[in-house]
Amino acid sequence: MRFERELGVADSLFAYGTLQFPQVLIHLLERCPALEPVAVSGWRAAALPGRVYPGLVPATDSVTPGVLLTGLTAAEWRILDAFEDDEYDLRTVEVHPGGRTAMTYVWTAPVSEQTWYSEEFAAAHLAAFVTRCARSKYR
Repeated sequence: MRFERELGVADSLFAYGTLQFPQVLIHLLERCPALEPVAVSGWRAAALPGRVYPGLVPATDSVTPGVLLTGLTAAEWRILDAFEDDEYDLRTVEVHPGGRTAMTYVWTAPVSEQTWYSEEFAAAHLAAFVTRCARSKYR
């Protein structure tokens, strides 16, 4: 684990990028956890240079949509930690609606000025990304 998760949010992940797609989760975790549409304020899903997936970065006037994954086990967290690049840092954010907290992977390296959009990723890259996930082992 990247760091000790806070009591009460250890089973919840705010996913704003590739992890919000059931196809990706099924290949990684061999199941799709419960997904609930949510958003975070003050953060932007930034496009990353040379990559098809985003990084979440602070942005005062932005709102980033995503999903809340709940019911994650310790073993699933280990898989997700292995899946994410070293440039991600696991942090707590407040999700809306409801003002609940969840963990999320925040990007710590340079980003593009462009915002990443899940619809564009789904149309152009999802199928190939899922195939790549299926060939990789994060366990």
